[in-house]
Amino acid sequence: MQPARLSFHIALLAALLLAASPVPAQPGLQRRVEATLGAAPVGTRFGLVVTTPEGRELIAINPDNRFIPASNTKMLTTAAAFANLPALDQPDAAGGATVRLDRGSGRVPDVILTGHGDARLSSAADCAVDCLATLADAVAARTRRVRNVVGDDSLFPDQRWSPGMSWNNIQSRYGTAISALTIDDNELAMRVSPGAAGARPTLDMLPYYDVLNLATTVAEGPAELQFQRLPNSRTLRLTGTIAAGLQPETLRLGIDDPAHFAAWRLRAMLEARGVRVTGDTEVRHRPFTPADDPAKREGAPPPRPPEAEALARLTPPPLAEDLTQISKVSQNLHAELMIRRLGLVSGSGSIEDGGHDGTRGRAADGLGSVRRLGHVHLQSRGAARRRRPAALGRRATVGRGVARDQSDRRRRWHACPPLPRHAAGGEAVRQDRNAQREQRHLRLYDRAQRPDPGLLILRQ
Repeated sequence: MQPARLSFHIALLAALLLAASPVPAQPGLQRRVEATLGAAPVGTRFGLVVTTPEGRELIAINPDNRFIPASNTKMLTTAAAFANLPALDQPDAAGGATVRLDRGSGRVPDVILTGHGDARLSSAADCAVDCLATLADAVAARTRRVRNVVGDDSLFPDQRWSPGMSWNNIQSRYGTAISALTIDDNELAMRVSPGAAGARPTLDMLPYYDVLNLATTVAEGPAELQFQRLPNSRTLRLTGTIAAGLQPETLRLGIDDPAHFAAWRLRAMLEARGVRVTGDTEVRHRPFTPADDPAKREGAPPPRPPEAEALARLTPPPLAEDLTQISKVSQNLHAELMIRRLGLVSGSGSIEDGGHDGTRGRAADGLGSVRRLGHVHLQSRGAARRRRPAALGRRATVGRGVARDQSDRRRRWHACPPLPRHAAGGEAVRQDRNAQREQRHLRLYDRAQRPDPGLLILRQ
């Protein structure tokens, strides 16, 4: 998804107008903001509500229209992460995947691959950091024979898709499943190369799916390829056309059971290292229960069984790097996993815990960038896209209070939202322009010396 860059800049413009205007605002202020919004391309819809901290409206533009928050909510997710998660600039020791050998009652051990919410585990051949191959090496150094290879994602309850996620998006990379055991962004690349006109194109991909290749190579024209797969099915149907002589097309497929896919990849790596696998590829999920809902726990801590000692554990890079990735490319999966990580602060890692009022309150008190989220939830996709809340009204606001936090979190969070690309000038000039723009934004935030009005803007 493309981030709504214009929304961010219009929000800053509204904040500047407010910082320069007395309270209460004059009617001319609303006209000036309306004129600015009116310069947007035809078909753009804006909703804007600006209030004082006491709730008195200063500006109201389409306040009761319905909008889809969509990826704007990722700004709230990253703000909540900066406010609630510790040591974001340190290696993510808590999030790394582990592997252990479980002998149970048998002589031949099972291999248990356990996920802890890291979004960046990789099985790529050229992987240098956070690599599944490191765990495979640890197992191969200890034993030459194992039984089952098990993917365990039970740290989070089994909520692989957010409420409202459309079934037809599940097959794509944008709707891939969420799991505590995530690998390769929970997507599988399929490279489609044209053959001779009239022939089937050739496919290059890991053999995780059974592919029914019904695509055709044609003499000329653009590539028009489609794939279909039912939820929880491993049979995929490829249709469409690709012209002879075109460069190969890469399609990215979603994964419905990332824990199984990760265990399947580990099994292949073990066999490549001479380890004999005599059993199956299995998974361990944890079903959602009332204990995963903070409203039903009524303040009681969630049960957390002790974790067995690991044979080896990975240490991913700092989470701050992933927060930047979430904002720069609007990465759905990583944002969803960040919500689950927030849910572990005082809960079970459920969606409900990640968006609980306690977490949102700590974001408001700590970073100051999330003032009163009301019914605009932290989910990055699915619910935010499908619920279509009356998103403005008088309850959902995002404040300009980032300046109140004088720690380094303010600057790091501010660096997350994407900045516009420049068509020319080279990388050095681009970096210099981005740095100048960041300084302007920070000065804008720091100008306000009076109580900050709340602000939420949604663009569609």
